[in-house]
Amino acid sequence: MPMDFWSPLKLSVEIAAVAGSLVFIFGLFLGKIMANRNFKGKVVIETLILLPFALPPTVVGFLLIILLGRQSPIGHLIVGIFKQPVMFTWWAAVIASAIVAFPIMYQSSKTGFEAIDRDIENAARVDGASEFKLFYLVSIPLSIKAIISGGILSVARILGEFGATIMFAGNIPGKTQTTPLAIYMAIDANNMNIAWLWVGSMIAISFFMLVCVHLMKQ
Repeated sequence: MPMDFWSPLKLSVEIAAVAGSLVFIFGLFLGKIMANRNFKGKVVIETLILLPFALPPTVVGFLLIILLGRQSPIGHLIVGIFKQPVMFTWWAAVIASAIVAFPIMYQSSKTGFEAIDRDIENAARVDGASEFKLFYLVSIPLSIKAIISGGILSVARILGEFGATIMFAGNIPGKTQTTPLAIYMAIDANNMNIAWLWVGSMIAISFFMLVCVHLMKQ
């Protein structure tokens, strides 16, 4: 198997591991915070959280360029701290894919937390459990299927991300060229053999993840 076959796959897995971890952690905690709470402006906040799921990925990529590009205030701050812009870097691919996948983890974890019987959590509070202990000893175990399903689907979305990544991170072989981008370039170059290998690999990975989600729901 040629080395240029493994490079995009390896990069995709690395980005999915980091972006998936960030999405899982922040989606889990934000889902818990927003579950069963009503306050003024909640609809607006949730709409903003879920917006990347509804927007075309290229629009997400464009907005990331405006917000984090070299000409933006945040972009200037990043250059001042790290001595280089975030665009067209490995971290740009992580940020783009994480933002696109975050709504999946958030919505799944929030739905899981909302399904918990409030009497169970209140009983734990009466028994003296702190909010932190309540979270990881009661809330998480009772909603674990929704949480794990959300995490798996988020990673699957990250592995398949194309539009936001190519806009914000570019298509740099060995640096930001993930498998979806490599497939696009292989087809453009009429290199169908390696394109089929990448397509087959992505189908196998995605199939395995969806089977895991299905088994979690049983």
